[in-house]
Amino acid sequence: MPSIPQPLDPDDDGRAAPAVAAALAAFQAGTAGPTDVLNALSGARLLVPVVALLTESAVGAHGLRQEKESEMALPKLVGQDGRQAVLAFTGAESLARWRPDARPIQATTLQVCRAAVQEQAAAVVVDVAGPVQFVIEGAVLEALAAIESGTADRLESATVVKAEPARRRRWFSRR
Repeated sequence: MPSIPQPLDPDDDGRAAPAVAAALAAFQAGTAGPTDVLNALSGARLLVPVVALLTESAVGAHGLRQEKESEMALPKLVGQDGRQAVLAFTGAESLARWRPDARPIQATTLQVCRAAVQEQAAAVVVDVAGPVQFVIEGAVLEALAAIESGTADRLESATVVKAEPARRRRWFSRR
C-alpha cells in the first residue's frame, strides 16, 4: 500500500519562494532568461497537485448518487501536439488558480523532473495558470532528472547543459 510522503518542510506556508517569484517576474518582463529561472528553481520547493478521481459510485437510499470509492491521481497536461507534461506550482495561490480542489504535495524541482521523466512526460509546466508559466523540457529536463536519480555522469552532454531558448508557446488551448 502506498504511503503518504512526509512534507519537506512541515512549517511551509504555501507561498512561492521569493527568489523564484522574482526570477519568474524578471523572465516575464524580459530582463531574465530561462537559466535565471532554472537557477532559482534548482533549490526550490514546488507543489505537485493530486486530485480525487471517482472510481465507483452507488445510488443511495434517497436516490442520490454517492461516492463509494475514489483514488488520488497525479493529473497530467496534454499539449495540442499530444505530448504530456507534469504540472508543478510555485505556491498554493498558483495551484488554486489552476484548480482549487487540488491538493498539494511538496517536492523539489529535481524530484518533479525525475517523476516527469519516469512518467514519460515531455515536460514539466510550472504555474500553468500563471502568474508566469515556465516550461522545463528537452535536454534540461533530462539533465535535472539525471541529477536527482544520480545518473548525471551518464549523460552524453553532461559537460554543459544550456537552457533551451525561451519559447512563449502554450501547452493548452482555452476554448
